[in-house]
Amino acid sequence: MKELENLVRGIEMDGLLWGASKLLPVAFGVKKLQIMVVIEDDKVSTDVLEEMISEFEDYVQSVDIAAFNKI
Repeated sequence: MKELENLVRGIEMDGLLWGASKLLPVAFGVKKLQIMVVIEDDKVSTDVLEEMISEFEDYVQSVDIAAFNKI
């Protein structure tokens, strides 16, 4: 999971700022990685970011947005 976090945080774009992360239990010892991220709406698309994270096929099964706030 640490390697996955490093891969995800390695994604760099103008208007993208990674925040805190944590591992959350899903079931039967399986955990999911949750990372907070701040994006500038005009510079970064959530769809593009989800696609970039999904490219790590060996580690990623799915990508979900847990909360979405727009200022």
